[in-house]
Amino acid sequence: MSTPFAPPPAEVVAADVARALAEDLGSGDVTAALLPDSADSAYLLCKEDAVVCGRPWFDACHRALDPDVRIDWRVAEGDRVAKGTVLAILQGRSRALVSAERASLNFLQTLSGTATTTAAYVDAVRGTVAKILDTRKTIPGLRLAQKYAVRVGGGVNHRIGLFDAVMLKENHVRAAGSLTAAIRAARAMHPQLPLIVEVETIAQLEEALQEGCDRILIDDFDADMRREAVRIASGAPFNRRIPLEVSGGVDMQTLRSIAEDGVDCISIGGLTKHVRAIDLSLKLGPPPA
Repeated sequence: MSTPFAPPPAEVVAADVARALAEDLGSGDVTAALLPDSADSAYLLCKEDAVVCGRPWFDACHRALDPDVRIDWRVAEGDRVAKGTVLAILQGRSRALVSAERASLNFLQTLSGTATTTAAYVDAVRGTVAKILDTRKTIPGLRLAQKYAVRVGGGVNHRIGLFDAVMLKENHVRAAGSLTAAIRAARAMHPQLPLIVEVETIAQLEEALQEGCDRILIDDFDADMRREAVRIASGAPFNRRIPLEVSGGVDMQTLRSIAEDGVDCISIGGLTKHVRAIDLSLKLGPPPA
């Protein structure tokens, strides 16, 4: 079984890196060509508090341009670091170090940003039963990377795409004629896949609990409805067998109260959609004393 931090397969990382380097280098780094191509060192500096994430992509960027580069990390993936921390020391060819700089930092700063944001949300619900989930609101082409960063930050992945779970919403219920009919049709067509059902009323909640599914999404319930939903799902005969998920209208101001109502999952698009990169720099030479 893979660890929570297990990155995407190496071929996925390599493909991400190949696209990034092709985008940045084009026909060649005309500025790096001005440098003598000699052995040199560089240090990676984190300029704000952060959760470190993205080492596989950072390393792959540099090794793609200099297979013999040495990267000595001073921190582990998932470590919480303070502003001013030197994260790694690199030793390699000077031209390759500067040519790989931007692509490697783009991955590390973006994924560390996602992991850092996720960790803040996870911290905010600590002591409750609620888990923090991501969504499909990711940067195109970097979904697996960002969802990995969510795990590094302590969150849990929702479905990866439209292929690995069935999610019934209002339109599906309307087309099927009822919630029960939609659930039964989904089970008949995709019996092997997890089934997530969105409900809009307490009556629909009870219908979904009776019919059965893998998770129930109570998207637009107010606080009173949410607490009633938890009461019903937790009591006999359901006994909390089906987790309740809240999505929409969640921010750091509302998060704790939602978690304290007793829901099992809170999904937050902003973990991957509202990307604020961590401030990093890679500088040639030894780190400051």
